[in-house]
Amino acid sequence: MDMTIRPATPTERLYAYEQSMQIAKRCGNPGYLWGALDNSGTVFVNSWETFVASQNTPEFKAEFNTVLDMLRFDERYGHALKNRSTMITYCLDHSQGSFRNGYEYAFRADTQGYSYLIRCTPAGEDNHVYIYPYRRDCLDRHMKQAEKGIRFITLDGKEKFRVQDGDMVRIMTGAESHLDRMARYVDDCHAEIGGSFYHIREFAEWMERSGSQVIPMRSTLPDNCYCVLPGSDEIIIVRKGESGYYRTDKYGHDRAQALAIVDECNEIGGVSKAQAAAMLAGSMFGWHIPGADPKNYDEQGKPIKPKQHDRGDAR
Repeated sequence: MDMTIRPATPTERLYAYEQSMQIAKRCGNPGYLWGALDNSGTVFVNSWETFVASQNTPEFKAEFNTVLDMLRFDERYGHALKNRSTMITYCLDHSQGSFRNGYEYAFRADTQGYSYLIRCTPAGEDNHVYIYPYRRDCLDRHMKQAEKGIRFITLDGKEKFRVQDGDMVRIMTGAESHLDRMARYVDDCHAEIGGSFYHIREFAEWMERSGSQVIPMRSTLPDNCYCVLPGSDEIIIVRKGESGYYRTDKYGHDRAQALAIVDECNEIGGVSKAQAAAMLAGSMFGWHIPGADPKNYDEQGKPIKPKQHDRGDAR
């Protein structure tokens, strides 16, 4: 049997964790395996949890056992799961799979019919591995559909904003209280918010009844950044999801110098000009507006003008 393995993309990492029943069914996810490795390679303590029984077929079980043996004993795959030390070595040698500051690593292994999302925790005393198999065609189709994003709408069905699959949203429950929850794409009209399943209109109705508001906490935005207060030379800090700004002890002799200082500080912090422009707009006018999304700015932080459609000779 042929198999390829590579570091998982950020989107694929979402599937290296336990899924809800709605997503598991759509992606053809039979269940998952948890394993613990020892130092010798002779002991592989593991347990299997079934999600979708109809997918846990004898044919799948036979392939899964073969894949597990290949990951443990086939040198073509670096003996990735042979023992504790080989897993650590494999992770370090494939650092593109690292996330959560190196605490976890995720990889995707593909056969003809299945994809296996593998999450390793080599740090500390954990040394655990989690393997989540999916029907390859179902997983790829679901991820492609999820690229459209998760819609949040008003009661009359008007779209307020969209977030990427796996992004956080902030539910404002009071003047100074809020809940941050992950949003997962299920289909065009359904999403999971904080693990609860909603029709998008049902979620809008809940926001209305509870007097709450929801705003996006886009992963494409930094937690905070420096900006120059419009209409002045004052250098400020804005924070994602918050209105207004915070004062700083930084200053410039004029606006040009203040802008240069802000650009330098943001560059050190890994914040692009597009992100800074979106952060300033969100802090001033609301995080749901298009201007609070960095994709709507160019590299210099200037708004991207909508494309004009050619109407030909129509009059």
